[in-house]
Formats: sequence, structure tokens, C-alpha cells
Amino acid sequence: MNRSNALRNLLLSLALAGSVAAAPAYAQISFNVNIAPPAPQYEVAPNVAPGYVWAPGYWAWTGERHVWVRGRTIVQRTGYNWAPDRWEHGDKGYYRTVGHWEHDKGYGHSKMKKEKKEWKHDKRGHDDNGRRVNGNPHGR
Repeated sequence: MNRSNALRNLLLSLALAGSVAAAPAYAQISFNVNIAPPAPQYEVAPNVAPGYVWAPGYWAWTGERHVWVRGRTIVQRTGYNWAPDRWEHGDKGYYRTVGHWEHDKGYGHSKMKKEKKEWKHDKRGHDDNGRRVNGNPHGR
């Protein structure tokens, strides 16, 4: 193999790798379905770890029929609430609103005040546990 073929193959490989790694375009597709989704299935929401929320399951449309997508845990966004997927009936059929984060209108950043802890002791210089304080809250 000569150098020009090797260089051409390298450039083609890099171009192909670059096209695969390109960021996907996000677009919302809206379509109407004439068949009403079944009633939501009952799911037991598990105990969710701190910093996560439960996104309940929903009915998705495959183009031919509704299929159930199970609920899942997702990472919590501070100052937002999860609005789950839902189906609504409109003039032209049923349409699905995809689950999304909604800004929590009641959420506000509050600055925490640092409180000075006052060490209480009796007249003899002992704290509540009987340790000698003498100006040192740890009794040392």
C-alpha cells in the first residue's frame, strides 16, 4: 500500500468517526393517535435515594399500538419538579406530552445563617454532662 492510499484511508476513517461522534440534534416530534391509551398500569414506586426522584411509567406509541414503559429513577434537578408523561385528548385525537422538568415556582434560594453555638454551663463551670468547662466547651 502506498502513502497516498494510507493517507486517504486515514482521512476517511477520521471523517467517519467524526460523523458518528457528532452530537445528536434534539427535536420534538408531535403526532396524533386516534386510539386512546389504556389506563395507566399500577406500579409500586420504590424508595428513592436522596438526590433522585421517581418518574412513573407511561404508555408509549409504537406506530401500531401502545406499549407500557416502566417507571424509573432520575437525578433530581434543584428548583424543579418532574412533570410525568401524559396523554391528552384533543380535536384530532390523542397526543402525548413527554415527561419534563418544570420550574418550581415556590423554590427560592435562601441563605443559611451561621448560628453561634452558646455553651451553657452551671455556676461551677460544668456543662450539662458534668464536664468542667472553664471557658473551653470541650471540658479539656
